[in-house]
Amino acid sequence: MRNHIESTIVIVGAGPVGLGMAIELSQRGIDCTVVDEGDGHVEHPRTGLVAVRTMELLRRWGLADAVRKCGFPDDYALSMVFCTALNGWLLGREDYPSMRDAPTPDSTPEKKQRCPQMWLQPILADAARSSAKVRLLYRHRFMELEHTAQGIRIHCTSMQDASALHVDGRYLLACDGAASSIRQQLGIEMEGRLLSYSINILFRAPGLIRQHPMGQAERYMFVGPHGMWGNLTVVDGHEIWRLTVLGSEQKMNLAGFDARAWVLRALGTEQDPERIPFEVTSVVPWRRSEMLAKQFLKGRVLLVGDSAHSMSPTGGMGMNTGMQEVLDLGWKLQGTIEGWGGQALLDSYDSERRPIAARNSSFSTQNFRAWQDTPNPEAVCDNTPAGSRLRTELGIHLRDMTRVEWESMGLQIGHRYADSPICVPDGTPPPPDDFLEYVPSTWPGARAPHAWLADGRSTLDLFGRGFVLIRFDDGRPETVEALESAFAKRKVPLEVVSLRDAAIRRLYERPLVLVRPDGHVAWRGETVQDALAIVDVVRGAQGASPGARQ
Repeated sequence: MRNHIESTIVIVGAGPVGLGMAIELSQRGIDCTVVDEGDGHVEHPRTGLVAVRTMELLRRWGLADAVRKCGFPDDYALSMVFCTALNGWLLGREDYPSMRDAPTPDSTPEKKQRCPQMWLQPILADAARSSAKVRLLYRHRFMELEHTAQGIRIHCTSMQDASALHVDGRYLLACDGAASSIRQQLGIEMEGRLLSYSINILFRAPGLIRQHPMGQAERYMFVGPHGMWGNLTVVDGHEIWRLTVLGSEQKMNLAGFDARAWVLRALGTEQDPERIPFEVTSVVPWRRSEMLAKQFLKGRVLLVGDSAHSMSPTGGMGMNTGMQEVLDLGWKLQGTIEGWGGQALLDSYDSERRPIAARNSSFSTQNFRAWQDTPNPEAVCDNTPAGSRLRTELGIHLRDMTRVEWESMGLQIGHRYADSPICVPDGTPPPPDDFLEYVPSTWPGARAPHAWLADGRSTLDLFGRGFVLIRFDDGRPETVEALESAFAKRKVPLEVVSLRDAAIRRLYERPLVLVRPDGHVAWRGETVQDALAIVDVVRGAQGASPGARQ
């Protein structure tokens, strides 16, 4: 292989977010090179939940069906169980259906999916590799970043033969995780707080679900006399499980950590250790934190995913927040590279996504604090009337405190880009920002609502390429023509879609709704005084709001 490569976009990190970034760019006709020091194999899967908004993105990429068929059993019940051990006392349970039996919510064409990283990542890698626009370079370690007159250059070292490789690009996307070397080299500081140190134990236990009375569950949360001490999460729905042992703000001593003893405690078989056979395959310590980079871009370098933020996995929003950044960033890079985007377009990545990352991180910390709220648990394992009463009380308390973690539709699709420099405000109050409940709205900055069209498509299927102007029967033709002319003059891609469905008209609230390539509303109204000014705002070429009559 040559020791020098040129590419429009350089991506460091081939995890789900880095691969997602490559797929998004390739579908926009932009070539990229992805560099990763691993070989693509996932030894210790950290993520398992693919949230609704990510499934909507996978739908646009044509990968939603592949993720649905990843191998996780569709009849496995995804309940939440609170107990002292799998063969211990039950405190309570929150019953949730399997993927097969769960209805698709009215507010989206997709529903969440369990797909462990060891299966999700190869699906994304195959999709990226299938594009002529993507070059995947595994077993290459990023060493150093250099700014050039044309953009950036990264210096890498082959993990196989120690040879040097240089990759030039116009932009660099840092998808290299929470310990990002790129972020550190740029001197971008993180702000936030440490929550705890924990240890993950990955183990195999064939037939485990048949060897305890707690029933199928997505997660079992363990409470002992000193409070909640850990949780067991299903990985493949068959034999692979991940036990998380919760620690404190003090580092746990891995040298003295007895993983087998902790698994036995979770199984409830300390007195009969051979009763349920299992094999520990991986033990990984990790740092639970709520951290946010002080800036998401610097010059030609943009932080994406965990390099920009870290959050507690309580709520499953880590990878899914990164995928939302992929959705936000892809079209902005396209507009910048193709020349129709203004200077403020890429800059808006920071102003739009940093507040959402902070919101999601705060939500995740709130969920973690709810786990720790186990009042007076000393008698939880006692075989006494007092112990029985305590278990009932704790079960009710924990179900109530943690429910928002499992039922977070508002969090997943209700985020909006308030005060965005590339959305045109209309003076109306924003929709409620409720983690539990999603309120559909075409408020500028919000995700355009889903509705089923007569031909079986979702309104969301209309979005993803260029801008889309949704026009209803009462949309003024002169305004449509003015906007079409303005978009054409600025060479910004626009499609006009006419809809006649009265229910969708009520849902979309205005006769004309302009939707960005990422599916968020850029403008809505009836008529405009200056169509060019609107186009300049939404393409990032004008900071001030245009004179528009809504």
